[in-house]
Amino acid sequence: MSRQHFNQQLLDFIGTSPTPFHAVKNLRTALDKAGFKYLAEENSWQVQPGGRYYITRNGSSIIAFVAGRKPAEDTGIRMVGAHTDSPCLKVKPQPELHRQNYFQLGVEVYGGALLNPWFDRDLSIAGRVIFDDGEGQLRQLLVDMQRPVAVIPSLAIHLDRDANNERKVNPQTDIPPLLFLDRDKNTKDFRQLLSAELAKDEPSLSGKTIIDYELYLYDCQAPARTGLYGEFISSARLDNLLSCFAGLQALLESEGQQTTMLICNDHEEVGSVSACGANGSMLRSLLERLFPQSEQLTRIIHRSLLISADNAHGIHPNFTDRHDGNHGPILNDGPVLKVNANQRYATNSVTAAIFRQLCKRTGVPLQVFVNRTDLGCGSTIGPITAASIGIQTLDVGVPTFAMHSIREMAGSEDAYNFCRVLNTFYNDTDSLVIQEI
Repeated sequence: MSRQHFNQQLLDFIGTSPTPFHAVKNLRTALDKAGFKYLAEENSWQVQPGGRYYITRNGSSIIAFVAGRKPAEDTGIRMVGAHTDSPCLKVKPQPELHRQNYFQLGVEVYGGALLNPWFDRDLSIAGRVIFDDGEGQLRQLLVDMQRPVAVIPSLAIHLDRDANNERKVNPQTDIPPLLFLDRDKNTKDFRQLLSAELAKDEPSLSGKTIIDYELYLYDCQAPARTGLYGEFISSARLDNLLSCFAGLQALLESEGQQTTMLICNDHEEVGSVSACGANGSMLRSLLERLFPQSEQLTRIIHRSLLISADNAHGIHPNFTDRHDGNHGPILNDGPVLKVNANQRYATNSVTAAIFRQLCKRTGVPLQVFVNRTDLGCGSTIGPITAASIGIQTLDVGVPTFAMHSIREMAGSEDAYNFCRVLNTFYNDTDSLVIQEI
């Protein structure tokens, strides 16, 4: 696949994945098309060497794998981990707000969102709804309004003269989005309003009662190639749907000699503590079903490696002082090893050396990120999975600007090159165990 084609597919994937539920749906579609078989966790399984399979949990997390033709005890498992969620605004359970003849929605901030960029954007709503089908049965449906239905207007500078000097956003009072004029205050129940609006495009909801929902606001502006020469990509949710897509494309090209796996967890942005998060049981449960003997699984994990794929901070040309001078990744200069002495990232000298060799074999440049020592450091699913599974792990990702903003920016070469390295990782036959001398 050419870089141009890869990037277009990446942007299409992100653009049609406004929520983790939609991301997993799109991942499933690609896997189904490639011949992967869905395994329901509540059923018994028959996994065959060379077979291609996937499981899901909560509709927002997915693990896909190719069962190796060679015994996993000899080759280990080559894992790539990413996450499906991104910081955003989530609609509250009882969101109805009537103020000054306007109908607004109460929202919560999901994850560590950069809030200022959410103002004055064309926003839509997407997510999952649970409804009564009219016969007493509960059904669930993914929905996406796909049009601008809300906005969070800024306060005019004439009323806030210090806005350009010091602007603090109160997440309770400043960000409820405005939906429409409601002079008569006739709209009492958001669920009824939602059902009526969604039924215009989704006949199965016509006349049905929405019982509950998980709904998120998102920016309607489509992902795009940007820069005078098209050297950048700009989009919402680059963190971390970019890694999910790169991992998917690499897995689809896995040759199947050794067992390979792609893990895309939800809830990373809020700590991963959930049934479908990296700090839950999903991966451990899968491994124990595939390799039920405890000693066997321990031997396999000892020979395995997890690449925790999550975006890295590119050095911002306007804020170079926020970076360590020797560790400032540049967009389009290659993927970034992420290192932290306090284990906020799981990279160590062994796993870093393995990844350096993979990049060398692939012909892809490599960069290193270490946070300024006087600044706090974020984290990933890497240390969580390493601690819970016991697998050797490294943290790596493509350099990005404006991480956690409503619109992020990365290099148009980096995702493609990162995918090439992941492809080498999945298909390389060298041992992942470095021998002591």
